[in-house]
Amino acid sequence: MAEAQDIVRVGLIGYGYAGATFHAPLIAAVPGLSLDAFVSGQPERILERFPDATVHAHAEALLADPAIDLVVIATPNNTHFPLAQAALRAGKHVVVDKPFTLDLIEARTLLALAAETGRHLTVFHNRRWDSDFASVRKAIDEGLVGDPAHLEIHFDRFRPQVRDRWREGDGPGAGIWFDLGPHLTDHALLLMGLPERVTASLALQRDGSRSTDWAHVVLDFGGKRAILHASMLVAGGSGRFIVHGTAGSAVKQGMDVQESQLLAGMTPGAPGWGEDPDPLVHYDGEGKPHSIPAERGDQREFYRLVAEAVRGRAANPVPPVQSLAVMAVIEAAQQSAAEGRSVELPLTKVERADWLASL
Repeated sequence: MAEAQDIVRVGLIGYGYAGATFHAPLIAAVPGLSLDAFVSGQPERILERFPDATVHAHAEALLADPAIDLVVIATPNNTHFPLAQAALRAGKHVVVDKPFTLDLIEARTLLALAAETGRHLTVFHNRRWDSDFASVRKAIDEGLVGDPAHLEIHFDRFRPQVRDRWREGDGPGAGIWFDLGPHLTDHALLLMGLPERVTASLALQRDGSRSTDWAHVVLDFGGKRAILHASMLVAGGSGRFIVHGTAGSAVKQGMDVQESQLLAGMTPGAPGWGEDPDPLVHYDGEGKPHSIPAERGDQREFYRLVAEAVRGRAANPVPPVQSLAVMAVIEAAQQSAAEGRSVELPLTKVERADWLASL
């Protein structure tokens, strides 16, 4: 059990899908984190699960509480920037759900404010701790594919009916590219580095769609390429990760299971947590397939490392400059799709150097 002085007290703003499904159960499952306060208009729903918590109606009350060390923002995308700005100014460490912000201007403003206040600023790129990504990254690190030349990542769902939710509305930050694009981009940057150019096509494919529900983005690394794809009309047959390189190929067909486990009510860390039955398949230089058991996923590691960073014992698990780079790709893809041309990655030389130094 953690000593009282080591406890990081957490306040969660927002208790919709992200807050209730991911953030709250993951935080509650990490020793040394205490989920003490919430901001939500649904106090009854929260108190059923966290009877000892304080539920505020407005963020200002939570930010004014000196007992709260870390503020987690799991609200609609267009509120990320003002809430993170207010939390940093209140002297809190901050976790922001993805996407980081709506644009690079907001992201750069938050990076500067975090540096000014000396607070940790972290974006919830939780899928770095998924079994599929971990398996592919390990295969690349161990040289199974040689020098990767082609990376393809899919994040597809089958939801043919448009739902009445802000993620599928027509407001700022809505649509599949803002929702799933940050995950795809974060993985591509960690596996391939910073691209030179971004070329994107975005579309509305379902009847009644109010925002993008199909995205196809190509990242150009000179002769190398990464393809990022997301759709709401994929019932099956689409692989999650494909990597081709100078020594072979790697394919991870199935997705990490943690989201489905959380939706089923499994407690993070329970027996079977993060165990992925779908193997990675490595094709050697002769084209022969070799099945490799998938790595185990565990998104609790994000919050464990955040807690250690807040205590001063570890580095920030997702340095903000890495999230800035993700936003640069998100913004470049939007511009590319709107203008019908390839767009250079809009990062400065200093930001590129800082990104490299953060790895």
